[in-house]
Amino acid sequence: MEETDREAVATAVQRVAGMLQRPDQLDKVEQYRRREARKKASVEARLKAAIQSQLDGVRTGLSQLHNALNDVKDIQQSLIDVNKDWRQSINTIENLKDVKDAVVQHSQLAAAVENLKNIFSVPEIVRETHDLIERGELLQAHRKLMDLECSRDNLMYEQYRMDSKNTHDMNLIHTYFGDMQKLSEELAKQLWMVVQRSLVTVRRDPTLLVSVVRIIEREEKIDRRMLDRKKQTGFIPPGRPKKWKEKMFNILERTVSTRIEGTQADTRESDKMWLVRHLEIIRKYVLDDLLVAKTLLDQCFPPHYDIFNRLLNMYHQALATRMQELAAEDLEANEIVSLLTWVLNTYTSAEMMGNSELSPEVDVNSLDALISQNVVDQLLNKYMSTLTSNIIGWLRKALETDKKDWIKETEPEADQDGYYQTTLPAIVFQMFEQNLQVAAQINEDLKTKVLILCLQQMNSFLTRYKDEAQLYKEDHLRNRQYPQCYVQYMIAVINNCQTFKESIISLKRKYLKSDMEDTLSISHANMDATLDIIAKEGCSSLLDEVFMDLEPHLNELMTKKWLMGSNAVGTICVTVEDYFNDFAKIKKPYKKTMTLEAHRRVVVEYIRAIMLKRISFKNAEERKEGAERMIKEAEQFRFLFKKLAAGSGEDTEGLCDIIEAIAEVIKLTDPSLLYLEVSTLVSKYPDIRDDHIAALLTVRGDASRDMKQTIIETLDQGPSQPNPNYVPIFKEITVPTLTVPKLLK
Repeated sequence: MEETDREAVATAVQRVAGMLQRPDQLDKVEQYRRREARKKASVEARLKAAIQSQLDGVRTGLSQLHNALNDVKDIQQSLIDVNKDWRQSINTIENLKDVKDAVVQHSQLAAAVENLKNIFSVPEIVRETHDLIERGELLQAHRKLMDLECSRDNLMYEQYRMDSKNTHDMNLIHTYFGDMQKLSEELAKQLWMVVQRSLVTVRRDPTLLVSVVRIIEREEKIDRRMLDRKKQTGFIPPGRPKKWKEKMFNILERTVSTRIEGTQADTRESDKMWLVRHLEIIRKYVLDDLLVAKTLLDQCFPPHYDIFNRLLNMYHQALATRMQELAAEDLEANEIVSLLTWVLNTYTSAEMMGNSELSPEVDVNSLDALISQNVVDQLLNKYMSTLTSNIIGWLRKALETDKKDWIKETEPEADQDGYYQTTLPAIVFQMFEQNLQVAAQINEDLKTKVLILCLQQMNSFLTRYKDEAQLYKEDHLRNRQYPQCYVQYMIAVINNCQTFKESIISLKRKYLKSDMEDTLSISHANMDATLDIIAKEGCSSLLDEVFMDLEPHLNELMTKKWLMGSNAVGTICVTVEDYFNDFAKIKKPYKKTMTLEAHRRVVVEYIRAIMLKRISFKNAEERKEGAERMIKEAEQFRFLFKKLAAGSGEDTEGLCDIIEAIAEVIKLTDPSLLYLEVSTLVSKYPDIRDDHIAALLTVRGDASRDMKQTIIETLDQGPSQPNPNYVPIFKEITVPTLTVPKLLK
């Protein structure tokens, strides 16, 4: 207490010191004193009120404890009195055991009396129930069956209560009611028949289906009641619980499975389209059944059966099982595609589970996959492997068929623009198109893989195509009379190359995503290169054909006969033009190239004829006549090839200028200017060699050996400034080697 007082004094001193820190605050001492007095009075009043409240609560609590003590004493006394009375009544209860037994017996007898009528009429009720079942009056039949079961169960229950170990009496009751069990089984058989045909029954006679559901519901209630009584007494009648609701769903599940499996009407041996037909029947049946289940069947079952969703799950499981069985079979490529298309696309499409009439109950996004991704991958790998083999076989067969056409005695068909063609490109790309369309039905990834496969096989195929075209040419060269339409079919082969190019571009544009272009650029370039080689070799072989016919006439050039007025060049022009009437059926890219090549080869052969030194002019008159003839024939060539190249936009005059330039060297009358003329020729055509100049001077006929040597040596020392646009032509022309050594001696 003293400690508390000291703390209070210390606190007070501290507060006073805080109030009186300045001299002017001494005037307010009285004011501070009154304020502190008011605070003290207020605190004391609140303290007194709190203490009074606590005292009142204690007083009330003591009063309640006193009352509780009195109540406990009263209860204790009552318990003593009850215990005393109970001990006095024990003997009395034992004396009432006979009464208890009599009550039990009375209860059993009362039950027997109550069921006596039913007991004696059991055979008659059994017959009536049997007749009702046969007539299809299932509700009435079930009502009578319930009465029979109730009588039997009550009797057996009373017997169980009286003597649960007396199996003889139990068996006696069970035997007496034995026909009732057969009735139950017969009724159940009728119920399951209706359940099996529920989707048909609900459209024809929904009342019958409702009756079946009501019977099942009754049995479910009885099952629950019997199970509850078993928990209380340990007794349950024979045959319970029947679990007819569970059996109903099991039968529905078996019915769905059987319906799915039973849709396969054909086999691969009897119908190549067996799987497509099988899957289409499944699709139609499942969709029809689910629509019926949603619109009609759902109304015949209690909501807690959730019959539509249960059926939906059954169909999904049955379909999954069936699809897995089909996937495990040894399917062909087209069958794999049909299966995967159906599983991955058709199943969730608007044609089936995505049908608007099934929503919102059916959510395709929540449906599990019918077959696992692992199985899908296995099927796709098998499909790609089979497709690879098939494409190789198809391409080989297509090429063999095309080769047979090459030896026909009739010309190939022409397209709408009049260009010769064979059916090979159409067959090949129709096959590719069909496989790509099929792959696109499954997914984009497979479509891309199939496109890459097709182009890869196309690459290999074009190599074989090139080899076969070369063999075709070689066979013809062995016997130029065979095949009869060699030129026309070689033109078709060349045109096919352009068709292949266009088809490849079209195929990529249609089926390949833009971001995948780079992956096939190299392959595409290789195919273009191969096609260009095939076309170039084809064009070359056709030109070979032309020049083999021209050979006799080319041999007349620059001979005495030619100088005396041979019409060899006229014949050459007519022959070339005649061939090019057929070559007009070559498509433009290759026709243009071929025209230029023919022009170049004609000029080369003409110059080669000059360089062969078949003639040596004797005088200026012959040189003039020969040169003018050369200029005239160059003009004939120029006119011819300008006519053949009409519309191509190509300059065809430059090659013929070479002939005219050579003619100018031959025509020159002043030998002193020969070096200047030859140097002009060399400056224009820098690939001209010494042997060419020597041969040209030999043909001219008036240049001495020393002059030739001087001109050649002087030209060798001069600078050469070739025209960058000039395409070398003299490098292809060889000169007989004996002339140069003779000249240099």
